[in-house]
Amino acid sequence: MFTSNTPVADEVLQSAVADINLAVLNEANWWWTSGTYGAKASFTRTFINTYLKIDGTPFTNDPSYKTMLFKDEVKNRDLRLKQTIRMGDYKRITNGVQVPAPPVFSYTFTGYQPIKWTLDDTYYDAGALNTNAVALFRYAEVLLNFAEAKAELGTLTDADWAATIGVLRSRAGITGGLTAKPTVADPYLMTNYFPGITDPTILEIRRERGIELSLEGLRFADLLRWKRGPLMEQEWNGFYVPALNTPMDLNEDGILDVAFYQGTKPTPAVAGVTYVDVSAKIGSATNSQLLRNGTSGELLWMNEIPRKWADKNYYYPIPLADIQRNPNLKPQNPCWN
Repeated sequence: MFTSNTPVADEVLQSAVADINLAVLNEANWWWTSGTYGAKASFTRTFINTYLKIDGTPFTNDPSYKTMLFKDEVKNRDLRLKQTIRMGDYKRITNGVQVPAPPVFSYTFTGYQPIKWTLDDTYYDAGALNTNAVALFRYAEVLLNFAEAKAELGTLTDADWAATIGVLRSRAGITGGLTAKPTVADPYLMTNYFPGITDPTILEIRRERGIELSLEGLRFADLLRWKRGPLMEQEWNGFYVPALNTPMDLNEDGILDVAFYQGTKPTPAVAGVTYVDVSAKIGSATNSQLLRNGTSGELLWMNEIPRKWADKNYYYPIPLADIQRNPNLKPQNPCWN
């Protein structure tokens, strides 16, 4: 759905189709793989934790999840995880040859490097070269909209669940909880995302919406609709690092990929390993990439920058020029005077 040149006919309802002959291309690879272009955005661990296990149970039911290594936490999960981030046996084509492609720390700051929308060939990384069609409206969104609306009305049945969330999860390889609505609210979702929601069905629909539609441009509108703007203040956390100066094999291919250190880079350096300095300061500058416990723990990114949600951001301001043309637009939206 996300790498084909032609929209998948039974899923995609509206699409921006590329055409190399008309020079109508996109730059997804350039955006997600360049160290100098794009936002170098990465998923947070808090969000990655919401992906279910393949049996349909919450990953965070495992008491060891907080200190689980990347190579282990990505196993036996909702198959959409491996279609969304670099992990496990993910490979890319370089000069016509498939090679292992673990997360690269010149592109990612949390370790959860996106691959959704990118083509698995480094040829496309160097500019606006992508030929894949970009889905704008999918049938999956129709199912999610329907499920959420009925759940909010209190009319969602087990049959509705099976025909919406159930089929989406089944397509993602999940084997459990497909035919009947959930009966137990996930405490992880309540604590980290929706403290005011106790209805297990609404919680699971919101989980599903976040996962199925990730990187499709709908998340901010969802947060506004759910009045969960404070989630914009969430910490940007990454995968767990057990110790300094210890190279990690992120995809278990026998090749060490990354190590974290403070102060002086270890010598001799291991060939092929990317070394990341997680000192509190690098020279006189504050370092934006740290470990939660100083010398171990989750990666933290840009905690020195304050993130504060203002309720006025639930609305856009009415442009002054429009108000001047039509005084009936007054008053201005709340807090935008």
